[in-house]
Amino acid sequence: MSGAVEARLAELGITLPEVVPPLAAYQPAVRSGAYVFTSGQLPMVDGKLPATGKVGAEVTPEQAKELARICALNALAAVRSVIGDLDRIARVVKVVGFVASAPDFTGQPGVVNGASELLGEVLGDKGVHARSAVGVAVLPLDAPVEVELQVELTD
Repeated sequence: MSGAVEARLAELGITLPEVVPPLAAYQPAVRSGAYVFTSGQLPMVDGKLPATGKVGAEVTPEQAKELARICALNALAAVRSVIGDLDRIARVVKVVGFVASAPDFTGQPGVVNGASELLGEVLGDKGVHARSAVGVAVLPLDAPVEVELQVELTD
């Protein structure tokens, strides 16, 4: 499990967390052919959310951006649980970020940048992806952010 991606994580001072256990009837990630799809990942740290509430109200955009980064780390952990070695990632194809938003908050792209930037730091060009950043009324457990990934694998 120690390849170039793991070395890059260590260089950045980042420890990939354990896979967050599912909150309901689903798997954290599944493989289909050359792709791995993650379930939506909440910003869980040691089994709990560091913050709850709506972005633009109880949670600042800056806090939410950091939470999106945690979501991306949790998503990478879910990918690793399926493929074993993150060096098997050919590229991140798509990121979808959901932001629990106050009614007047329109900065969803800036929040989801937390996930996108983390993927770029860790994976370099392989982390460049298509993306959606969507504002929603509420997320599970009152989480401010949720992120899912679609990753293509090498042969």
